[in-house]
This record gives sequence, C-alpha cells and structure tokens, in this order.
Amino acid sequence: MRKLLRYFLMALLLLVVALVSALTAMRLAIHVREVRVPDLRNKTPADARRIAEEDGLAAQVDSNYYSPTVPEGRVLSQIPAGGTLVRRGWEVRLALSLGPQRVTIPQVVGQSDRAAAITIAERGLQLSGADNVQLPGFDAGQVVAQNPPANATDISAPKISLLVAQAPSPQAFVMPSFIGQPLGSVTITLQNAGFLVGKITVAAPAPATPVANSSVATPQATTPVIPVSQPETAPSAASIVVSQEPAPGHKVLAGAAINFVVQ
Repeated sequence: MRKLLRYFLMALLLLVVALVSALTAMRLAIHVREVRVPDLRNKTPADARRIAEEDGLAAQVDSNYYSPTVPEGRVLSQIPAGGTLVRRGWEVRLALSLGPQRVTIPQVVGQSDRAAAITIAERGLQLSGADNVQLPGFDAGQVVAQNPPANATDISAPKISLLVAQAPSPQAFVMPSFIGQPLGSVTITLQNAGFLVGKITVAAPAPATPVANSSVATPQATTPVIPVSQPETAPSAASIVVSQEPAPGHKVLAGAAINFVVQ
C-alpha cells in the first residue's frame, strides 16, 4: 500500500513539474514576440519607419497638426507612445507637424455650403465635416456656424467643420375617416387643417333591376332604342362621402390633396 502511495505522489509531482515548465515556456515565447515601441517623436517619416521596422514594427502617418515647437515634416506624436510593450508587427500611427499656423481661417458663415467648401479648399484647408440642423430664418444649405471661427489662431489642425441649415421636414398626419360625412363639411375641415381637396368623383347609381310581367305580351317587332347620353352629375356640398384616398389610417404629408368618391 505504501509503495502505491509513493508511486502516486511521484506521478503527481512529475505532472506539476510538467505544467510549470509548460507555463514558463509559454510566457517566454510570448515575451520573445513582444517589443517596446521606440520613441519616434521629432523624427522624419522615413527615419521613423526605418526605426520601427528594425524593431519588427510598422509605422504609418495618418494625421497632420500645427505645432509652434516641432519643425514642419517631423513626427509630432505617436500611438502607442514610446516605451509601450506591444507584439511584433504592430502598427505605430504617427501625426506629423505642419509647423506654426500660417493660414487665416476664412469667414464662411452666411455662405451656401457649396461656396463655403470652395473657399475652404482655396485656403488650403480641409472640410472635416458638415452637420445639418433645422433653424427658422435660414435658407436651406446656408452655413449658420463654423469651427474654428473666422480668424482663429492657435488652431490644432487645418480643418473646418460646418453647421448647415436644412429645410424643415413636412409634418405627417394620420388620415381620419370622412366616410359618411357631407362633402361641404369635409372640405372646410381639410382647408382649415392645411390640406387640399383633390378629385371629386360622383358614384354612378346602381342600375334598376327589371321586373318580369307575364301579362304583357312580347311584341313581335321592336323598334331599336337609341341611347341618350346623360349629363354628369356635379357634386354638391350635401353629397355624402363613400370612399377616400388616402384611406383612413394612412400617413399623409401636410398640404397633400385628398380625393373623394361621393353620392
């Protein structure tokens, strides 16, 4: 029994040693594949890429900013920062300095968005974005605000964002039912609500059903009947609505025309 217990303890010890060795090897392998990001600030883009590649990393310029202290064309900042531990093959993103601000921010408030975009491009600046907003008193497409403002100094990037007025969206309403109501009152209701009365169609009367009469002899010869066209009946204010388009429950925009069939 003691011999079996001794064998069991030895096997357990060997298993623990194997697990510790595997974990240690794994950690060493991970650390071997990790490198510290070099400090690339104040380097030229070419030098920054070369230094990064020597450490098994990549470097890519993705933005430009003004700086009164870092010369133009040099690396102003980087992500990740120097000294950060990363895996080999990681890409370091660089921001280059444009030097001190030498361009004047133009005034584009009050211009159309198209004219503002042209003005911004002519100054060598970039349009970073344009948001739309509904504002009373402004024409659709008119620039109502800009960032940075005109003649701003110490800006960080050669970019301008705009706030542009847009046309108000027409209101939508749920169409009520006018079926069974007189056309006159329906017309007044629609006009007061800002809608139009569209096409009015008078429903044709149902044809009369002939009644058979066995006491009347059928004539042997008949005279052809020439149909006579009847004038169309004009709808009156007392005409009753029997159907409408759009149908009740449908959404309609303010100012839309509503068509009716009356009788």
